[in-house]
Amino acid sequence: MAKNVTQKLIESHLLDGEMKPGEEIGIKIDQALLQDATGTLVQLELEAMGLDRAKTEVAVQYVDHNLLQTDFKNADDHKFLRSASQRFGLWFSRPGNGVSHPVHMERFGKPGKTMVGSDSHTCAAGSLGMLAIGTGGLDVAAAIAGQPYFVKMPKVMGVKLTGKLPDWVSAKDVILEMLRRHDVKGGVGKIIEYYGDGLKALSAMDRHVIANMGAELGATTSVFPSDEETKRFLKSQNREEDWTELLADEGCEYEFHDEIILDDLVPLIALPTSPGNVVPVSEVAGKEIGQVVIGSSANPGLRDFWMASAIVKDKSISSDVSFDVNPTSRQIMQNMIENRTFGNLIKSGARFHQSGCMGCIGMGQAPASGTISLRTMPRNFPDRSGTKDDQVYLCSPETAAASALTGKITDPRDMEEKFGMQYPKFEYPTYEIINTYMLVAPVEDNTSVELQKGPNIKALPEIPELKESYKVPVLLKMGDNISTDEILKAGAEVLPFRSNLPEISKYSYTVIDETFYDRAMEVRDSRGGHVVVAADNYAQGSSREHAALAPKYLGQVAVIAKSYARIAWQNLINFGILPLEFTQESDYDLIEQGDDIELKDVISSVRSKEPIEVVIHKSNGEQKTIQTKHSLSGRQIDVLIKGGIINDFREKL
Repeated sequence: MAKNVTQKLIESHLLDGEMKPGEEIGIKIDQALLQDATGTLVQLELEAMGLDRAKTEVAVQYVDHNLLQTDFKNADDHKFLRSASQRFGLWFSRPGNGVSHPVHMERFGKPGKTMVGSDSHTCAAGSLGMLAIGTGGLDVAAAIAGQPYFVKMPKVMGVKLTGKLPDWVSAKDVILEMLRRHDVKGGVGKIIEYYGDGLKALSAMDRHVIANMGAELGATTSVFPSDEETKRFLKSQNREEDWTELLADEGCEYEFHDEIILDDLVPLIALPTSPGNVVPVSEVAGKEIGQVVIGSSANPGLRDFWMASAIVKDKSISSDVSFDVNPTSRQIMQNMIENRTFGNLIKSGARFHQSGCMGCIGMGQAPASGTISLRTMPRNFPDRSGTKDDQVYLCSPETAAASALTGKITDPRDMEEKFGMQYPKFEYPTYEIINTYMLVAPVEDNTSVELQKGPNIKALPEIPELKESYKVPVLLKMGDNISTDEILKAGAEVLPFRSNLPEISKYSYTVIDETFYDRAMEVRDSRGGHVVVAADNYAQGSSREHAALAPKYLGQVAVIAKSYARIAWQNLINFGILPLEFTQESDYDLIEQGDDIELKDVISSVRSKEPIEVVIHKSNGEQKTIQTKHSLSGRQIDVLIKGGIINDFREKL
């Protein structure tokens, strides 16, 4: 039977279950990726599990999110993460070395391997022919401890790429076109696999751009073949021996199909406040802007920075614009210096920042109020930038650089008329400057290493087992596509508390309702907790498991929603929160914030997979009863009832 690349990757790593869409499968994990915004929690989970040493072939702890050291908190966590990496046998990428995804691609990624990462954009490694899945930190901790990774077998969408990108159009426009067609829910339950003759014109880093933002489609991951271009990239990184060919068989099939004719694409842009709100740049051209930021994991390649530098070369950035550059790695920065990209950007008026995520996660670079910020980043959820009521647009380096010059959103194709500029043509160097000085290898003898914990690092609390019945208030009712940034905001104010659960929990749902924390604390002990209600695609976006753990700390018993984003759904189970779904979507309208929810026979109903009866108690004394359901596997049911995966793992040990 002819197989596609996805099927080959899963079949070669399958440990449990059958490859039938919707069935839970367990797969062997070769590599693990951690970043510091979520990695501190993963390291505390490894400690709670009593792990001796990482069982994966490679596990890497990156420090790329929380780089600003405005006080002791981030600096202390950096020390903790280094000591934990040595204690548990992980590589450690020091602060300022670069963004995890492109650095991992340069140094560790291998075709044919599997990887899980505690960052939703781990899927970027699919550009190398890997099966790379972003997930909650507890799942990553379990994989590092040698456990299979469990996921529902996705369906595979084959996307055929034909033709060649026109001038002034690049890989960012390809993934924006996918988002224009399918929106932020179009990839849910799917793996996106790209194939076709159009791949010949897309470099490995171009593929990284496309695979990275598959997370914004809601996809489980994205997959590319490992071909001659993959080989060229690994050779440029002095790792040609890590290349293996991995191609789809002729005549293989896909459950879903799409085709993008690259020649027909135009420069695209995502409008506030969703990556799926995509239109041609020409439709919004002329709007005045205040900021342009290039970099991040969504446009991390040397070509992306070079292209921006070639457009602004010997020209001055508009005096109305802050032009911010975030080099994605120190290695990239060295190569930018070598090919004069750095100098051209500096001369034009660019502001250089650390190698890291920075403004992408709201860690500095907040735009001025009332202004438009153009970014080559993957997300523009409300308030993510650090500015309330922000206006963040997502675009390609070409659109970003052209707009930085004019001070207005500019279709980059207009550069020929405005400045007499021909489209710059980038040629990849045969070899790049390689920099591994800020990568710290695992130590041989890790048993005597002590964890270095500053005062901001708090041990994880005990999580109680599921109870048979509850009667708790509905503290919040939300709509569609609520993001993890709205459940637990990111940014320089909040993320330093990522290893301090009592403090970070104070920011739960504050983007939606600033009173939530006080109300949750009021009923946590007196009423036994609370529930929240949502519509479709609850908790899209980041893999940030704090968006489940912090509400759990505040007493969250269950979420009742029409549907869930994949990672968030798994995170709820991992921390013992019951993810219920409406049997009838219209029942969503029957529940209001302030109602009391009564759940009876919870454990027996969950075990039997029978509908779970929910009694709604209105403030006027009226009662209504609805049916809810869940889609947990037998393994997940056991984990949930025990109060989460840490309790389950402790029991196994």
